[in-house]
Amino acid sequence: MQHAPSGVTMTDSCLPVQGSPGSPYTRKMLAVLRYRRIPYRFLQSENDDLPKPKVGLIPIFYFADDHGELQAEVDSTPIIRRLEEEYPGRSVIPADPAIAFINNLLEDYGDEWLTKAMFHYRWHYQDDIEMAGSVLPHYQDVTQSDGTIAAMKKMFSERQISRLYVVGSNDTTASVIEDSYKRFLHCLNNHLKELPFLMGTRPASADFACFGQLTQLTQFDPTPAKIAAASYPRVHAWVSKMEDHSGLDPAEDGFVSTTGFPSTLRTILKEVGRTYVPVMLANAAAIDQGLDEVTTEVDGKPWAQEPFPYQAKCLQWIRIEYARLDDDDKNRVDEILKDTNCEQLFIK
Repeated sequence: MQHAPSGVTMTDSCLPVQGSPGSPYTRKMLAVLRYRRIPYRFLQSENDDLPKPKVGLIPIFYFADDHGELQAEVDSTPIIRRLEEEYPGRSVIPADPAIAFINNLLEDYGDEWLTKAMFHYRWHYQDDIEMAGSVLPHYQDVTQSDGTIAAMKKMFSERQISRLYVVGSNDTTASVIEDSYKRFLHCLNNHLKELPFLMGTRPASADFACFGQLTQLTQFDPTPAKIAAASYPRVHAWVSKMEDHSGLDPAEDGFVSTTGFPSTLRTILKEVGRTYVPVMLANAAAIDQGLDEVTTEVDGKPWAQEPFPYQAKCLQWIRIEYARLDDDDKNRVDEILKDTNCEQLFIK
């Protein structure tokens, strides 16, 4: 019988990662590690010998500091950039700064907007609540008694349902979130008819971000999975394939370019501008003004939620990345984003 290790070190060159199959961000990051062929050790239960992160989120990556001590990190986007620096080859960040910026924007869309659909469907519909409440507690330990699991199911479900406000899922926003999910599937399906990945013929971090959320939306939670299976089997298959691209040998020039930028990718950016952009802007404005509620319109429908400070930081990071571009790269980004509404992110 195998138990969780009493101690984890870097001596075997495997990067320790703690997470869960029910976490879209865990799936995102494990797929990145597999594609990049970075040796890792996946820990599916808590280990008291390991340091705790400042914020209790998963996945948790444990990097060694200058003294060889393990430090816990949890934010997937900066972790991907750190991995780029420490493990050369098979990059998921385009070399062209303009294309890299578009990739960053789409990665944030996956992480911060598609997660609204994932959380909404999982804890809004009874069939999905039943599925998640029944299965997810088993990920902690499949040997737990049925009585323990039943108690955990009730506690876990009630807690998650009570937190729907965090992602903005409520009676006012439900139709906006669901319509957006269906449109994204449609846009991605059309794009995949032309290219195997969002950013070209090789996967980028944006692919892994969207994939992470779609592992749950298209293949676990009953209501959104039924939509995907019935109308978008291509996307369903793409999600399965994204799980492990360790066998892919990508071409160096496999990312798209600003010359002949794919129209299908621009259509996806228009969907980003239609939904993610107005909510991110309204959220940041509400926080700047000290308001208790974020209110705006998305696709002509009302949107209302409590402010989300972390997403205001995400917007600030995107603006910093845009400001770092030189004039030529900014012009190329501006040309791609023109009339997508994404350009509103940089107008103050």
